[in-house]
Amino acid sequence: MQNQERLVQQVAECLEDALKPKGVGVILHARHLCMEMRGVQIAGTVTTTSALRGVFVDDARCRREFLDVDAKPGA
Repeated sequence: MQNQERLVQQVAECLEDALKPKGVGVILHARHLCMEMRGVQIAGTVTTTSALRGVFVDDARCRREFLDVDAKPGA
């Protein structure tokens, strides 16, 4: 079994290890039937999880720019 939080951390770690970038940002939006059926009981509910590393943690401007792109429709 894999949970969304662990998956996001593992993707960020893999990118960081393989590419050695100045920073890594991963955002995962997912629908979970367990939440729709038993949790909030609202169809189409989306759970968002993120992992930020390096420059995205250290530099507020970079973090804001990254998160703003994700917030735009169609991004």
